[in-house]
Amino acid sequence: MHAMQYEITLPADYDMGIVRRRIATRGHLLDDHPGLGLKAYLVRERGLDGSPVNQYAPFYLWRTAEGMNSFLWGPGFRGLAADFGRPAVRHWHGAGLRRGPAAESGPATATRHAERLPEGADPAEAVERAVAELPDHPDLHTAAVAVDPDRWELLRFALWHAAAPDGVPGTRYRVHHLSSPELDRLPVGRHW
Repeated sequence: MHAMQYEITLPADYDMGIVRRRIATRGHLLDDHPGLGLKAYLVRERGLDGSPVNQYAPFYLWRTAEGMNSFLWGPGFRGLAADFGRPAVRHWHGAGLRRGPAAESGPATATRHAERLPEGADPAEAVERAVAELPDHPDLHTAAVAVDPDRWELLRFALWHAAAPDGVPGTRYRVHHLSSPELDRLPVGRHW
């Protein structure tokens, strides 16, 4: 599994209706993309849910590197880059996945929390602990742990059927569409 995200931060006075319409008219285009576990079309709007910015920040869990590459080098990403400029694309190696009790319901919100592993910390122990701590909540749709070994950054991502529970750390997003053609083919549990 591979996790991927890019963030397009927009001006404070940007009409976010443009982004919502883009998702409504184009989101379905990845509903059957080979190799894609899920794409959550994430949006932050300035002044909502504590967000200081307007941002389109889709998050992906890829089942295959080939699927990820075909998207990045294909017409969908080229169209996004033509409309908004080419964003930096972050990539993490998947370490664990949990499907929650609300996995059959559509997610409404998401949380993403990234933290640098402290110098001297054993990365395997930190990842093992993060996988063991994947949330188990009635509103959980899907949760994942991933690692960027270049920056030694641990990423926790979760999709929620309703508002994210209080106390869950990280950036909060609203989910405007979910493409999940191969989510059921992503292995659950630890990925090593």
